[in-house]
Formats: sequence, C-alpha cells, structure tokens
Amino acid sequence: MHLIKICHMRRSVLFLAIFAFVFVNPASSFAGQYEVTRVTDGDTIQVKAGGIKTTVRLVGIDAPEVSHSKNQPGQPFGQAATKYLAAMVLNKTVEIKSYGPDRYGRTLAEVVLDNRIVNIEMIQAGLSEGYRGKPASGLDMAPYRKAEEEAKAAKRGMWVLGEKYVSPRDWRRMKDQLTPDSLHTTGFERF
Repeated sequence: MHLIKICHMRRSVLFLAIFAFVFVNPASSFAGQYEVTRVTDGDTIQVKAGGIKTTVRLVGIDAPEVSHSKNQPGQPFGQAATKYLAAMVLNKTVEIKSYGPDRYGRTLAEVVLDNRIVNIEMIQAGLSEGYRGKPASGLDMAPYRKAEEEAKAAKRGMWVLGEKYVSPRDWRRMKDQLTPDSLHTTGFERF
C-alpha cells in the first residue's frame, strides 16, 4: 500500500512539473503552427489554433501607427504596413516562435511563413523599423538592424520620407500633445 502511494505521488509531481513547463513557460507554451485570423496593424496579429485565439505582437519591430479613431489620422505608412502584413499572412498558417508576453499580455513572437521571418520582411519592405526599446530576452537584433540599414539605404517604404520620418515610438509620444490641425503640418497624414 505504501509503495502505491509513493508511485502515485511521483506521477503527481511529474504531472505538475510538465504542466508548469508547458503552461507557465511562455516560450514553450506558445510555439507551433497557427492560423492568422486578423491583422490589427503592421506589427500585431491574431492567431488561432484548436479554437483558442491569441494576440501576437511581432517581436523586434515597430511599425507606423494606424488610427484607432476616426478623429485622428494615423502615421504615414501605417495603413500600408497593415495591408502589406495582411497580404502576407492573413488566413495562412504560420509558425510562431514565442519570446514571452509583453506588458499588455500579447505574445511577443517571431512569425515564420515558408521559412521566412515575417518580422524581418516587414523591415526589409520599409514598413517597420527595428524595435528601439529593450529587446526581448534571447532575441538576436542583428538581422533586424541589418534589414533596417538596407531598407533605409534603398529608401524603401517609410524611408522615402527622409528627414520628415518620425519613428513610431516618437510618434506615440508626440501625438497626444498635438491638435488635429497641427498633425498635418508635422508629418502626420493619412496614407
């Protein structure tokens, strides 16, 4: 009888260890193949697998902001970035490599389609820049920086704006301080 209790206890501990690894470790719990069901903007998608929907923030990039209000324009190339990402991944099955959650609870991830990292392709197209904040733990930003340098040199996408270009990070900081009339004189226009 004592031997049965020990075996049962070992199985319970093993089950808890596996459960904790799979469901608490974000890098392992959110990896695999998912269908893209929605593109929110140039760096955020919704994916579904097994009936569960999850919001994914493409790690390592920052795309121009789209307007989430009819009264405010979006950032130049925000709509273009959203449409480009949608054309690439919407209603397709992608591979997700998670880097854990962001502060909003979204899964930070590299999105892979046909062995291509979509995050880097957004930068190569000139529709996103490399993320300027602290990079996700374990993410190698070198290919992201290289892709940005190449897109800038070729003046692809948003890089045609030259000195009028405002990074999404700076745009978010500035937009709340500007009036609707001043938005059109500072590089904030509908694209």
